[in-house]
Amino acid sequence: MSDTGVGEPALLAQIALIHENNIIAKPMNLSCESPNKPHNSPAGRVSLLEQVTPLARQINCLDIDRIANACIEKIPTLVRVRFASLYILDDTTNILHLQKCNHPFLINKIVSLNQNPPSPMVIAVKSKELILVGDIDTHEKPVIRRSQRPFAENYKTKNCVIVPLICQDRVVGVLNLADKMESSSFGYEDIALIELLGQLLGGSIGNVKLFDKIQRQAMTDGLTGLANHRRFYEILERELWRSRRYGGHISVIMIDIDNLKKINDAYGHRAGDKVIKEISKKITLCIRQVDTAARYGGDEFAIILPKTPLSDALVAAERMVEAVAHSPITWRKEHIGLSISVGLGQYDADISPEEITSRSDQALYMAKQAGKNTVRIFQPAKGYRF
Repeated sequence: MSDTGVGEPALLAQIALIHENNIIAKPMNLSCESPNKPHNSPAGRVSLLEQVTPLARQINCLDIDRIANACIEKIPTLVRVRFASLYILDDTTNILHLQKCNHPFLINKIVSLNQNPPSPMVIAVKSKELILVGDIDTHEKPVIRRSQRPFAENYKTKNCVIVPLICQDRVVGVLNLADKMESSSFGYEDIALIELLGQLLGGSIGNVKLFDKIQRQAMTDGLTGLANHRRFYEILERELWRSRRYGGHISVIMIDIDNLKKINDAYGHRAGDKVIKEISKKITLCIRQVDTAARYGGDEFAIILPKTPLSDALVAAERMVEAVAHSPITWRKEHIGLSISVGLGQYDADISPEEITSRSDQALYMAKQAGKNTVRIFQPAKGYRF
């Protein structure tokens, strides 16, 4: 069982307990109106467990699409609601992004947590409390204004449940369930089940986010945020395959920071780290989104420019040299001038990744020999076979 959420055995045990007890305590962290009293039957209990078991297994995974499918296709049937939507929170931007829904009409694809006045979904996220609405027109905690529900006319009933999905005390998403069928409001059993499923969903989505973060870290340089050496070669292999399949050339730029060792010796390695970070930012600003910038080594960067002729790659390289040369850093009130040396080349798809970097590296060496702070292009010797 994961320590980030409710495990399947624990969930099923709690579901069984719900049906074995006629009276269910009001769940904690619940902002609601009085729901209906529970109804119970042995046949109902068996049916519920038979439905929940495969659902819990489907949710307990690292595939966000599979989790979303459970939320939209299985949970509405289990809870008897018409509509469901799952939002995932991007905690770097404080924006909820719609992952999946079953609404045949338009709903918001993004929801900002900074909106004012806050929508019920935003209130649920910030309070970390489930919000149960029996009648959206008369609901008081929170008061939901007509202006906050532009799609209200699309629903057949006025009830809904907004469930913040929480993992280790951090909201990772929101599950919305609306239009309760066969009843005017959600019952205690409905709410207990929804809360338990919400815990499992929160744990699973939290695990997905953690897994994705680890995957990104494995492919990313920790200092600059650029692709690392391993990821550079993976992308280069992929782009070569595309060139073989669809045609075209690849240009590769190799960059070396001039005099980084002298900066480290004179000002310390923290100053050197700042130089590396600042230069990485300048490089990124000089390339397109389809290009890949990587930290190739300690003071060396590499850029992959797919389907890019040599003339365009040269323009980008010269722009980088100029941008770095005009951007000194300040370290402890002292200005440190910066420069880079750049080598580049254009390559066909029938060449190996190692040959590509070797040839662009040769051009980089020529730039160093020419006095640094300049660009050189790989020029094959006469009779050199591409």
